[in-house]
Amino acid sequence: MKFRFGLLNGVGILGAAVCLGVPFVSLAPNRLVSGHGVALLSLGAWGWGVLVGFVALAVFPVARGALAMGLIWLLLGAAGAAAQGLLAQAPPAARVALGAGFFLLMAIAVLALLEALRQARVAPVWRFAVGAGVVAGVAVMASLGALDQLSLAWEYAVHRAAFGAALARHLLLVGLSLAGALAFGVPLGLAAWRRARLRPVTFAVLNVVQTVPSVALFGLLIAPLSAAGLSGIGVVPAVIALVLYALLPTVRGVVAGLDGVAAAPLEAAMGMGMAPGQVFWRVQVPLAAPALLAAARVVVVQAVGLAVVAALIGAGGLGDFVFQGLGQDAVDLVLLGALPATFLALTADAVMSVAADLVGRRAA
Repeated sequence: MKFRFGLLNGVGILGAAVCLGVPFVSLAPNRLVSGHGVALLSLGAWGWGVLVGFVALAVFPVARGALAMGLIWLLLGAAGAAAQGLLAQAPPAARVALGAGFFLLMAIAVLALLEALRQARVAPVWRFAVGAGVVAGVAVMASLGALDQLSLAWEYAVHRAAFGAALARHLLLVGLSLAGALAFGVPLGLAAWRRARLRPVTFAVLNVVQTVPSVALFGLLIAPLSAAGLSGIGVVPAVIALVLYALLPTVRGVVAGLDGVAAAPLEAAMGMGMAPGQVFWRVQVPLAAPALLAAARVVVVQAVGLAVVAALIGAGGLGDFVFQGLGQDAVDLVLLGALPATFLALTADAVMSVAADLVGRRAA
């Protein structure tokens, strides 16, 4: 059998190299002081198990998706076990934080899983199911206490109530921005689609808005909102800014989706005696739905990220932990906000991808 070197072989080799050279976790005397790195292979069986897993990923051509899933769980188990072992001989205030090696290896394992699913041509709905299975495994590990000694888990335990409120506020900001984008972006997109002369001006203005840095846009909204009797800080300016950023992908998705509908089904519908309004709503909109969902996908993922920055103007959300952690030089507090925001973005992307695939199949 002829050996073919592919991406997964390279990913496995890269993972094995990281196992050998990059600190996996760090042990610090307290939460605010930088610690010293701990090598993966010094963790005993856990470390060697991760190394063997990446070597197997590089060598064996079968079951790579299952192997990548196992590596994700194995990395978390190794981190949890490292924290328990290191803290058993450390002062009470000591903390074990995830190191650069952990994040690099986790990124490599996730990349390997995605590539394995791509090569297997797994449908989006099944890719989502695989992702849900990975998350379920992580949740089981957390519920069993395997990760409790990590400093990130300590930060969550201390800020548990505030974390729930911040997550709810973050979801509120994203939901309001999506609703505003649909309420204003869809009619604007329809107008630009029906009247070609409006397109250059519309896209020029929206492109200018898109190029304004988020912090600058938040600042620019303070004066006009104050003049209108509204607060220049908080949820209102944050939602307005998020909606403004969401208009370009929404309008572009509406125009591209409707322009992309083939002429044949429209002519067939008119030949059946449908009125123009019936053709639009019963034929054109369903056929353009995948492109519209793709635009909504961009809007949601973008809003999840920008909502983190909105914490700078008092909008709340997961960004509160990010900026508190930066101010205190507490990396794990930063991660308490950054990692859930990343997870929300990935989940939204996966859900919208599945929805677009299902709608596209139904339209076809």
